[in-house]
Amino acid sequence: MKMKMKRICLFCGSSPRVCDGYLSLARDFGSTVAELGIELVYGGGRTGLMGAAADGALAAGGRVIGVIPRSLAELEVAHGGLTELYLVDSMHERKARMADLSDGFAALPGGLGTLDEWFEIWTWAQLGYHHKPIGLLNFEGFFDPLLTFLDHLVAEGFVRPEHREMAVVEREAESLIGRLLGAKGSGVE
Repeated sequence: MKMKMKRICLFCGSSPRVCDGYLSLARDFGSTVAELGIELVYGGGRTGLMGAAADGALAAGGRVIGVIPRSLAELEVAHGGLTELYLVDSMHERKARMADLSDGFAALPGGLGTLDEWFEIWTWAQLGYHHKPIGLLNFEGFFDPLLTFLDHLVAEGFVRPEHREMAVVEREAESLIGRLLGAKGSGVE
């Protein structure tokens, strides 16, 4: 019997100083996830791509679960309209809680925090700590330089080809989500 991915964790930027194309991408990702009946798990913020993705999912009738450190919530960056909001004590606890709540992971454009979260969850997969699918939404080639560097790591022997292949990469939300749903470890075999 095929099972459906219940929740997808999204890593993306929280900066409000980005172009409207990125915000639109995040809103569309959130609404696509909701329309597929998948719950969105993310960092709980109300700004930038994070807030746009949550707003998109909520506007489409989806469930959105945020996980945010108390120190950030106290700075009034927590989204006030989420289905559930978990307050945690640290960034480490945030990442672990989001991982526990999720059946798969996707990253949209973002900065250091996005890369930190995505690489850590990928490392956990490489080490066998989880068997959940991970992917990048390579909007307008945003991640092309990173993908080139990852291929360089493989060529130099620092990353095994099979570990590099764990990272699903697509340019459109529907394609990425579809591949994550069909990926080994997604519960859809």
